[in-house]
Amino acid sequence: MRITGRQLIDGEEQVSRGETFQAVNPATGETLEPLFCEGMARDVDHAAKVAERDFDTFRNAPAERRAVLLETIGEELLALGDELLDRAGAETGLPRPRLEGERLRTVNQLRLFAQVVRDGDYRGIRIDPGDPARTPLPKPDLRLRYLPLGPVAVFGASNFPLAFSVAGGDTASALAAGCPVLAKGHPAHPGTSELAARAIIAALRRCDLPAGVFALIQGSSHQVGASLAVHPLVRALAFTGSLKGGRALFNLAAARNEPIPVFAEMGSSNPQFLLPEALRERGGEIAAGFAEALTLGVGQFCTNPGLLFALAGSDLEAFVAQVSAILGEKPGGVMLHRGIRETFVSNVSRRSRIAGVRSIGEVGEAGGGACLVTPVLLRTDFASFHKARELSEEIFGPAAVLVECADREALVTAARRLRGQLTATLHGTAGDFSAFSELPGILEGKAGRLICNGFPTGVEVSPAMVHGGPYPATTDSRFTSVGTAAIQRFLRPVCYQNFPPGFLPDGLGNSTESHPG
Repeated sequence: MRITGRQLIDGEEQVSRGETFQAVNPATGETLEPLFCEGMARDVDHAAKVAERDFDTFRNAPAERRAVLLETIGEELLALGDELLDRAGAETGLPRPRLEGERLRTVNQLRLFAQVVRDGDYRGIRIDPGDPARTPLPKPDLRLRYLPLGPVAVFGASNFPLAFSVAGGDTASALAAGCPVLAKGHPAHPGTSELAARAIIAALRRCDLPAGVFALIQGSSHQVGASLAVHPLVRALAFTGSLKGGRALFNLAAARNEPIPVFAEMGSSNPQFLLPEALRERGGEIAAGFAEALTLGVGQFCTNPGLLFALAGSDLEAFVAQVSAILGEKPGGVMLHRGIRETFVSNVSRRSRIAGVRSIGEVGEAGGGACLVTPVLLRTDFASFHKARELSEEIFGPAAVLVECADREALVTAARRLRGQLTATLHGTAGDFSAFSELPGILEGKAGRLICNGFPTGVEVSPAMVHGGPYPATTDSRFTSVGTAAIQRFLRPVCYQNFPPGFLPDGLGNSTESHPG
């Protein structure tokens, strides 16, 4: 399939005249063909208008047709074969097995949401029959269902070129809800984004659904994102990326004459609490697991374990020595693009200069144009950590901050002072959980997912998964961006009062056997 570098709107390539940009292979520094056109406000306007034009047709399409669309997108992605994986590898530096796994996850997400559409439970139908004879006032007949919001802007993530990008979970859940999607491809992997977009367009054609249901707009500047956030026909935004980027979109959307929801997942330090008995009994096992989780994917996961808390003592010293030895043997890894590497190096350097912080390891030097780094562990004490808020903030990459706590009170206080997180982990024994019984209650107020004796990397796509959390992990802790509940982000409730049976929408009649639509 030919990559043209053009915007894809209303099922067609859009000829743009203006600025261009190119992808760069982060492993070699090589510039990749072709040139990609910078999206403009007029492209966003065009895409939003055709999305609005086709919104009612799409949302009213039979459930089975939308379910088949999702499955067909998966088929089209698989049909791209090596072309998709080769391009994704060249644009991200990610290894082939990782990309193969991510493609499978992407296809399975689409299949899962197809089943969600078929089941129909997402519509949240509730029927509360009226009682005209009730006194002193008659009881009204009330019937509720959830409807799609309208066109949704989806921002591709840098670290998941397939599963959290153009055809990823946000797009799958928005389409499942009945919302057209305006996808903003990530500028680090525009070729991968275009191939995925062409798969979606092909699926729409195969399913005889309107072309305005999906558009791809590319760009390396902030102009396209800002235009999407403020366009009056865009009804919601889904974003995965930095706190700075997510907050900028949130502010733009909130300042509109008609504000819209922004579902931004903005990262997390994912604290690990190493409780004393567990550290004493299996410190080596925890050290090995932590080192692997920290360096998995060169630390480029939003669930990377970047913050540890433990009590001072010989068990902690043994743990640090083991982690240091394991990390010292790890080879350098390629980060996704030069901007991410530069930010990582800056974050580590700045934190290592804070009073009371010691660095174990160095980030390494980039060579031959490659975005290489090596893992780093920063160590500090509770007092220094408390004084420097920056130490609690995410470092995107293979680096973590270990906080040495003098006693139980300091460790519990550290938990209470945490900001919002995607995950929080407790490593402990039955005795530890008895001695620190308040920790789970504290942490469930801080994170969307609590983990016991494990590590947060690896987010299972399932009905029970929560990938979200209090700010600044996300902009709305009531929702998840992974799992079947992600569809709820793009729906709103509507109540029908005292409607005659013949005028009730499909599914709101007295029969519970109504076909979900």
